[in-house]
Amino acid sequence: MKKYNKIIAATFFFYLIIAVFIYFFFQDKGTGENLSYKVEINEIMQGLEKDGEFSKPDLRGKEYIKDVSFLPAEYGTKEAEYEAAEDVQDFYRNHNGVNMTVEPLVAGEKIIGYVRFDYITEEKSDVFLWAAEGLLFIVFFLTMTVLLYIRQKILGPFNTLSEMPYELAKGHLSLELKESKSRFFGKFVWGIAMLRDTLKASRSNELRLEKEKKLLLLSISHDIKIPLSAIKLYAKALREGIYESDGQKQDAALQIENKAREIEEFVKEIMSTASENIFTIEVENSEFYLKDYIDKVRECYEPECRLVMTDFLIGSYENKLLKGDIDCAFEVMENLMENAFKYGDGKEIAIDFYEEDYCQIIRVYSTGNMVPENEMPHLFDSFYRGSNVNNKQGNGLGLYINRQIMLKMGGDIFAKRQDDGMSFCMVYSRAINEEY
Repeated sequence: MKKYNKIIAATFFFYLIIAVFIYFFFQDKGTGENLSYKVEINEIMQGLEKDGEFSKPDLRGKEYIKDVSFLPAEYGTKEAEYEAAEDVQDFYRNHNGVNMTVEPLVAGEKIIGYVRFDYITEEKSDVFLWAAEGLLFIVFFLTMTVLLYIRQKILGPFNTLSEMPYELAKGHLSLELKESKSRFFGKFVWGIAMLRDTLKASRSNELRLEKEKKLLLLSISHDIKIPLSAIKLYAKALREGIYESDGQKQDAALQIENKAREIEEFVKEIMSTASENIFTIEVENSEFYLKDYIDKVRECYEPECRLVMTDFLIGSYENKLLKGDIDCAFEVMENLMENAFKYGDGKEIAIDFYEEDYCQIIRVYSTGNMVPENEMPHLFDSFYRGSNVNNKQGNGLGLYINRQIMLKMGGDIFAKRQDDGMSFCMVYSRAINEEY
């Protein structure tokens, strides 16, 4: 905001500099007396002298002469001046806003009267000066209005909104965003509110899982103590030779085996519970068009592929109506594309389409190292990472999440080994009410 305030101040000072420059520029252009009015006076006097008498001249087309009046010569005598003193005084009286000059009107060789000319000497440069200053002020006013409006209605509210992600990152989830009346940031506020609600839900779910995990561990720890104590007891008896016959020793060994099996069942329960609660994947199944989905993928990944110089090919397809959640479907594609960038060789990524049993298949192919044949059945297991990861960072959950999403959308996903890379095929059900 401080930088923006500097821009406003700079605009104001720039206006002042230009305004002063224009003022002095036109002042310099307007120096010197304007004698154009004398030309008009001479034209009128020539016409009157030619007529030999005074008649009110037509002032249309005259730029400087505003009025012409006449004082007969006989008013110059003392008697006439005394009789018409008021008229004479008015003739020579100065009128506000104009200049005056008096010229004698001669007919032959006799002065028949005096002609008064009221004129102005306004410089054209003054007109240009005020026009330029006025235009400059209008531009300045509009510019400042726009800048202040942006500051008040856009940058100010956004500066407030920009603090929200920082507060969310610190764990302050109780804060709420209030949308301004202008609603410039409606989608942004809505997205931040969704993020806050998601973080709240994730935190609540995390606390619930943590509580359940502790209760489970306490319960299983208590249950394991019983068979573990029995195993220790039988093992000690065998070590100290308490059992004399082979039958007693075999019974003790059998008891140890049974108790170990109980412990094994407890361990399986722990693993099963942990696996079920890894993620809470929510899918809102509806319908979406294939074109909308692919347009979203193209917009996101074409620039990224150009940046890393990877050929990104999208095959031809028909715009089908598919079942599922377009946002979750895009999450599946994101995981596949990230795996292609991470584990592929960067030469080519291709997306193509085909149909099978009234299902739409979307295949994502990337060149690079193949997963060994014996690892293919475990590819979608949680926390499983193949031997082709080459020390790249990851947690082995991307493909596991993909399968869970696809299953919840009524579809599936599977992998294929290619001659020079890997393919992942997403299976989507076609909508029944699809229009052709």
